[in-house]
Amino acid sequence: MAYVDHSFSITDDDLMFETSYTVQNRPPIKEIALAISLCVFGAFSIVLGIIMAYNRIGGDRAHGTFFAILGGILFIPGFYYTRIAYYAYKGYKGFSFSNIPPV
Repeated sequence: MAYVDHSFSITDDDLMFETSYTVQNRPPIKEIALAISLCVFGAFSIVLGIIMAYNRIGGDRAHGTFFAILGGILFIPGFYYTRIAYYAYKGYKGFSFSNIPPV
């Protein structure tokens, strides 16, 4: 039989002593609006940058590539925080509106 060390396990009794932990489940409107706008403008910039690079708008492909990279930089955090807000709204376990940083 395998040896199991129970001295470092966390039980329900250990969790009862932490009373300072509170979850604020109120939706932060400004932060969610910022996340959605970053996601939308980022996706729009990626598509526009690809079109600009393909058609060589601005003289060469560098302008379109730069625009697409800038759109990706906007899209990634926007999608991440929009996903957190959606899962917190739906009530998935482990997601809360307190996971979204304040603006």
